[in-house]
Amino acid sequence: MEKMRDNAEKIKEMLNELAYNLWWSWNPPAKRLFRLISEIVWKESKENPVAIIKNEELVEKAIENKNFVDLLNFTYLQFKKYMERITKYTVDFQKPVVFFSAEYGLHQSLLIYAGGLGFLSGDILKESSDIGLPMIGIGFMYPQGYVRQKIRVDGWQEDIFLSNSKDAMPAQKLLDENGNWIKGKIEYAEDEEIYFGVWIVNVGKTKLYLIDTNVEENTPWNRDISSRLYVADRELRLRQQFTLGFGGIAILKKLGITPGVIHINEDYPAFAPLAKAVEMLKEGEKFENAIEKVREMTLFTTHTPLRAAVNTYPFHMIEEHLTFLKDYGVNMKCIFDLGVNPLNPSEGFNTTLMSMRLSKFTNAVSKKHMETTKKIWGPILDVIAEKEKRKIEIDYVTNGVHIPSWLCAFIRKLLDKYLSPHWVEMQDEEKIWKLVDEIPDEELWQAHMENKEILISHILDRAKESWLKDKSEPTVIIAEGVFLDPDVLTICFARRMTGYKRPTLIFHNPERLKRILTNKKTPVQLIFAGKAHPADIEGKKAIQTIFNFAKNPDFEGNIAYVEDYDEELAHYLVRGVDVWLNNPIPPLEASGTSGMKASINGVLHLSVLDGWWIEGYNGKNGWKIGDEEDANLPPEERDRKHAEQIYNIIENEIVPLYYERNEKGVPVKWVKKMKEAIKSVAPKFSARRMLKEYIEKFYSKMIR
Repeated sequence: MEKMRDNAEKIKEMLNELAYNLWWSWNPPAKRLFRLISEIVWKESKENPVAIIKNEELVEKAIENKNFVDLLNFTYLQFKKYMERITKYTVDFQKPVVFFSAEYGLHQSLLIYAGGLGFLSGDILKESSDIGLPMIGIGFMYPQGYVRQKIRVDGWQEDIFLSNSKDAMPAQKLLDENGNWIKGKIEYAEDEEIYFGVWIVNVGKTKLYLIDTNVEENTPWNRDISSRLYVADRELRLRQQFTLGFGGIAILKKLGITPGVIHINEDYPAFAPLAKAVEMLKEGEKFENAIEKVREMTLFTTHTPLRAAVNTYPFHMIEEHLTFLKDYGVNMKCIFDLGVNPLNPSEGFNTTLMSMRLSKFTNAVSKKHMETTKKIWGPILDVIAEKEKRKIEIDYVTNGVHIPSWLCAFIRKLLDKYLSPHWVEMQDEEKIWKLVDEIPDEELWQAHMENKEILISHILDRAKESWLKDKSEPTVIIAEGVFLDPDVLTICFARRMTGYKRPTLIFHNPERLKRILTNKKTPVQLIFAGKAHPADIEGKKAIQTIFNFAKNPDFEGNIAYVEDYDEELAHYLVRGVDVWLNNPIPPLEASGTSGMKASINGVLHLSVLDGWWIEGYNGKNGWKIGDEEDANLPPEERDRKHAEQIYNIIENEIVPLYYERNEKGVPVKWVKKMKEAIKSVAPKFSARRMLKEYIEKFYSKMIR
């Protein structure tokens, strides 16, 4: 009996270790393991294993099943081998790369993200684990970091701020050897300190530490620092930036971790290198020397293609927050110089400029974005470089996606069968992807159609839930997609709803669009999804416009707006639609990754030549809208040109190609383009290629 109890406890410990390591989220056997415990709870919790293991009755029942225990033992052995693996990067980097980001999109069960920037950060952590690169993530634990979307009957977006239970997420309080929650504090303003607790998220071999300021030691106004992502209040936003940077460095010091590289993702963590320099000051280093040493170990990645979108603050506000530095002999003018624009000093303290000044390298996130970034910042950096007698260059690493996380199970099985079960280890090698041509057309098309049917079933389930739970109006249910048909050509626009992404562009000529969508022989259906920022009125108006078109009976239910776009829906969409539409105003798409996720699943991309698509488009793997020079056109002329091209491409190229079938009902020419999309995008736009480029271009050339 005692042996049985010991075995049961050991099994529970194994399950607990797996549940609190997000490795499970990109490894199918681990996902199957938790789903076997309870399919219902797995679905209701949006695939959260913590919800599963906290149900003791379900776990007790599962461990009585020999098949389940066998699968657990296999999965756990696979996990331990993964965790023990040593690579050349493990050996080469004795000190870790410390990655700072305001948000991380790792899984829908950990709601500390807003969108694409977060998922990029999450994919970087996952890939660092996969290749064995020692990396540590630093971010915030937001109880209200995620906004739910509800669309009213009139099409207006309502923002629902939910307070998420931290204990329900796959994150744990970081405890010391006595079981006490590890906490830290940082100096702030005059005679004030900010306290925080530390949470840990295990991402395979990579650890992510999250700052939580909602601790009893804090003043009420400082408790709110980590309450919500991207706040509008400038004072609170500055405190967030300060806490992310200084708090992150404080965590490293408390844990005895010496960073080899500090990588700041966008300007939100801009104070991290300054905090590292202050740490050196406390050890007796002079300010100028400390800044120089920190610069040699810092990389700054910029995403914003607009000067107006960066964070700037009045100088008096910066002085109020950093006045404690005077105690270390720091002249505030030296601090101001880090963030001042020499061509226009009156515009305030710019944290993007500070990030560039404190970094050895600055990189954009696509080749086109690098060109845009140089135009924006080049003249300013030239003046700074001349003054500081050093070279300041802007390079680029085009974004990529973590393929094991975003590739659908059906296509993954085909790759295992026709490439090799070990293709994942060689995913950035373009040669192996040529074997995609060996996949029979029928099998690839069947996999795609299964994804499409699952997607539409999921949308119908959402509409049904809205009907039953929220008592939604019938017109709302219609607009949410109850008339969608898996046999109909399906085009998707799923992005953050904001002006520069032009979500309503395809409605430029409603009558022509209606003829395309409602053609009896070759119908087309449109799926829209995406949230507007709570303060973005223009984005909310765009949603309302689209939603009202979706309700219009003249379009015969062939337009759907699926509310509350989240990671779960994103997975269904990038796998299940036929065409991924992307039409931002050029050159405002820094990179974009949603189209990459769609392409690796065989979904064809229809996009403006901007961001990553300039590098990805080869004439055979999708379609292009406009030309690179279109950024110079007047807005009305540009929009008219792009809308007409979208209609022409859909009518004359996409529709005929999709509906042309062989005797088995397979659109052979369409499938050929699907294969080309997978072959051309998967290796070149994988997170593996991206991270290896970061290592080659930057990390390997910095202090380690």
